[in-house]
Amino acid sequence: MPRCARPWSCIASLLRAALAALVLAACDSQQPSATGTAQQRAALFDYIIDRTAEREAFSPVKNRVLGFDPLDAMRAHRGDVVSATSAAELFYALVRTSNARRDRHLSVALVPGGLQLADSTGLEVLGSDAVVPTRHAPVKFLPDYTDGSGYDIFVSDVARDWSDRIRLGDRLLAVNGETVAQFRERVEPYLRYSSIPNLSWNFAAQIPQRSAVLPTALYRDRLHVELEHGKERYAVSLPYLPADSLAWTDTAEPTYDGFALTLQTGTYDLHVSERGLPVIVLRWHGFRASLVEDVDSLMAIAVRRRWLDHAVIVDATRSRGGSKGAYAVQRLVSRPFKTTFGNLRMSDVIPPFIAAKRAEYEAGRITDGDVRETLDDGRWLLDWLETDVVAAYEGGAAYSNDVPFKLAHAPRTSDGILKPAPVHFRGPLIVFSGPRGGSHLDQFVAIIVDNDLGHVIGIPAGGYSNTWEWEETLVYPGTEQPVVQFMWSIGHTIRPNGEILEGNPAPVQEPVPLTRANFQEYYDLLMQRALTKLGLEM
Repeated sequence: MPRCARPWSCIASLLRAALAALVLAACDSQQPSATGTAQQRAALFDYIIDRTAEREAFSPVKNRVLGFDPLDAMRAHRGDVVSATSAAELFYALVRTSNARRDRHLSVALVPGGLQLADSTGLEVLGSDAVVPTRHAPVKFLPDYTDGSGYDIFVSDVARDWSDRIRLGDRLLAVNGETVAQFRERVEPYLRYSSIPNLSWNFAAQIPQRSAVLPTALYRDRLHVELEHGKERYAVSLPYLPADSLAWTDTAEPTYDGFALTLQTGTYDLHVSERGLPVIVLRWHGFRASLVEDVDSLMAIAVRRRWLDHAVIVDATRSRGGSKGAYAVQRLVSRPFKTTFGNLRMSDVIPPFIAAKRAEYEAGRITDGDVRETLDDGRWLLDWLETDVVAAYEGGAAYSNDVPFKLAHAPRTSDGILKPAPVHFRGPLIVFSGPRGGSHLDQFVAIIVDNDLGHVIGIPAGGYSNTWEWEETLVYPGTEQPVVQFMWSIGHTIRPNGEILEGNPAPVQEPVPLTRANFQEYYDLLMQRALTKLGLEM
């Protein structure tokens, strides 16, 4: 090693190099990998718990019905988050942490620069429009709701090429070598739900699908199921195929014998009696962007064809959520009614939430996804946010006051009583309800039930609804390294009867459970009950 001609200069250079290395190391410590260190993951978990305790609009009725404490349930996953050694382990540990709140609305999303998975099929990936088709085994399952829970699972459909190997109605006994109960226990932490009947529906639907909703350890190359037909037990190994390549019999899907499809819209399909019965059937798809236009079209047809005194049957068993359901109710009934209400929990997110809604208002569009939230220009909503909500926040209140839901149909000073539209149906209203969907569907059913506006037949809806969620890209505390997007429910939906809706769906007046014995005739059974209620015959 050559000698340094100027020792003090060399020493200074070495010290500067060492200092630079220390600075770089310090900088690197502030730029962790997406999985971070154990200390950073621990700090992240503690941040999630602290913010959940501060922000979440918990539903005491749901917690009581399901018999759990959300924060305690979340804390049980701390060890899994801290000990994660890969992006997949950390992502699914965070999913389990989020789902421990048992709230159907709250998801965990992948974000640019954050955790990355080899396969993200079926997951929300922010900033990506890529759509990877879900793969699906050639079989579908449904829950048997004989006892109300849906724990018993059966075959509800078989792809046509496989109908000689699996029979409709066969009971599911095992999945990939585990009993259904064992498999459900392992799958449940990865599914979002607010009620057990809704969980059962989601679980049954998930069994034949292959996507990143579940970690790869829960799958095999093929789906191995054991089934029961009468007293016979048999096993079948099924491939995962592109979902759009499978042709189904649609045995369990809605049909209405004696009614002809007349009109299809984004909100509903209109079916008219082929025998001239004074009844129309609306297969309801959801409360989406075109609701107002679609309902107005229905009323124009009803006036033209003199249907205003007809009975209306709304089949909402396959409906999605959305907004502005009270607009439809005002045209389906002939009596005033109280709409749903909502509030906000006061927390650190209230100021940025109000700022975001003001920005949307000034841009001329207050929306939830693709659905406009208000019928006016949003002034009612902004008025409430900048008066009552600000006062509650500055005054240290736990929640804001309750106002008509999102101020979509009435201002903050309203009592929430809405009158029928000038042109409305005057005949009886019957609703078919089921546990598959919820959100604004749950509100729609609650308005009908709590105001005694019609007759609801079937199974209670999924039991999930709130006012708004707050979404945040999580970073390791003290860094700018993104991890995932996390969500919090920040407000209650209040049913017309004054109860919190989340985890508390409105009951049906005429329970008709979906079962292994009746699933192929289920919609005939619902229709028969409806027509009997109307004093008509099939």
